[in-house]
Amino acid sequence: MSWLEHSIMTRNGVAKGKVSKIYNMTEADQGKYHYVYGPYAAPVLTVDPGAQISVETHDAFEGKIKHETDIPSQILNFPYLNPQNGPIFVNGAEKGDCLAVHIKEIRPRGPQPAGTTCLIPEFGGLVGTGETAILNAPLPERVKKVHVDAKTGVKWNDKITLPYEPFIGTIGTSPQIEAITSLQPDYYGGNMDLPDVAPGAVIYLPVNAPGALLYLGDCHAAQGDGELCGVAIEHPTVTTIQVDLIRGWTFKWARLENEKCIMTIGSGRPMEDAARIAYRELVRWMASDYGFTELDAYMLLTQAGRVRLGNMVDPKYTLGASISKALLA
Repeated sequence: MSWLEHSIMTRNGVAKGKVSKIYNMTEADQGKYHYVYGPYAAPVLTVDPGAQISVETHDAFEGKIKHETDIPSQILNFPYLNPQNGPIFVNGAEKGDCLAVHIKEIRPRGPQPAGTTCLIPEFGGLVGTGETAILNAPLPERVKKVHVDAKTGVKWNDKITLPYEPFIGTIGTSPQIEAITSLQPDYYGGNMDLPDVAPGAVIYLPVNAPGALLYLGDCHAAQGDGELCGVAIEHPTVTTIQVDLIRGWTFKWARLENEKCIMTIGSGRPMEDAARIAYRELVRWMASDYGFTELDAYMLLTQAGRVRLGNMVDPKYTLGASISKALLA
């Protein structure tokens, strides 16, 4: 029996975990990709709860970096990076509801070498940036192209092959009135770069606008905690999700569930504020749904909580705070 049969999505969702209809959204179907999260773009697809949707995502650079001799600053059109599929309108979703997204599969597509990582001037965790300004000269630009295979892994070089551990780097619902760059994470999700947003997991997103308006893209083939140099193994994919709607489940920040844990996700600067958001939301979730008082949850998380660093490079840093389901039974 799959753990999904007992997931929050299956127990409380309108579709009860069942697939209502299957959609395939190609690049041609998507047409224009988006670089902003907001309620102002026309939906590319309208679905009912229970829809299973396979989308063709671009990499974060929309495929513009093709060779290791390319110079990113001369090729990329900043800030038009991180193209997003969507928005997908989910019938019945209203402000105060929750959109549940089960990530079913991510597989690479396109010609090899399909994976790209690089060094970009004034971007990364160990260099000066526009927000962390220093006089040191930027690091030299560098591009690395890698072969990505779902079975054999990510070939870093002749000696090192990394496991293929794909996840959705950027996913979220529309803010209520703001239009916010897809490069930024926040309460609605966005560019969290959190490796736990992976096949098998369900991410729960707050609905802020009618129809939820789901965006997603920026899939990574591999990434270490923090996405240190700023660029993971970016690759184009076919990503399959299933959406459901949980009416009246109201919270502000994204949540996640997998077989082993529940997680809350916070984004902010400085990094400790992102951690505080994530842990505060987890305390409140444990108090509202799992029978703890806030003080009991606070004290238990001090002993058993876990923190996952998503990114330490984006306009806001992202951390996930989690606790084992075994401690919630």
